[in-house]
Amino acid sequence: LFLQFLFHAYTTTFTLVNGNGTPKAEEYSVQEKQMLFGLGAISYAALVGAFPLTFMNRYTLKSSLMQLVVKKLLPAPLFGLTSAFTVAMVRSPEFDNGIEVMDRNGNVIGVSKKAGEKAVMETALSRAVLFGTTFFLPEVLMHSVQRARWVKNPRALGPVRMFVVMSVLAGMVPVSFSMFPQCGEIKRADLEPEILSSTEETEFFYNRGI
Repeated sequence: LFLQFLFHAYTTTFTLVNGNGTPKAEEYSVQEKQMLFGLGAISYAALVGAFPLTFMNRYTLKSSLMQLVVKKLLPAPLFGLTSAFTVAMVRSPEFDNGIEVMDRNGNVIGVSKKAGEKAVMETALSRAVLFGTTFFLPEVLMHSVQRARWVKNPRALGPVRMFVVMSVLAGMVPVSFSMFPQCGEIKRADLEPEILSSTEETEFFYNRGI
């Protein structure tokens, strides 16, 4: 549970620092709301991530099938889903207040909630792919390594696994960040009428965040 908490605390802090800076509200502090939502999301994600292993150990479910499901199959989708969840929670003010949209020359046209939704959903999806793949692919590779008996000393499996995880993570970071452009584009038809009424532009852009 503690390690899960640390992992999600780091990724949520990264998301908070690298989100879109547009959202503002007079009735509350956006930063306070983001921190409160972030802490809740971190705690919830840590509990969800730790629950399967805790449940298995609590009821001494040690069958080979249970070991396979809990230790091999569940971590990847859980990390992917919980990582996407923390992104959506900590950047929720972008849903509520919208983010700035610009024309092709960089001039701010207005603030759009629909652009905020698009930016957050794209970032959440890229984060799910990043950590889901990072925890799934090493398991497949380590299974192949063990089956082929490339590592004969059992004590060496730990360092090899760590090397594989770090290698996959290093490769997936640029892939994840490049899934969607940093300067995203939104169609005119997808914007709010109040924004469209003030311009004849057909191409609109926004800062997606990381």
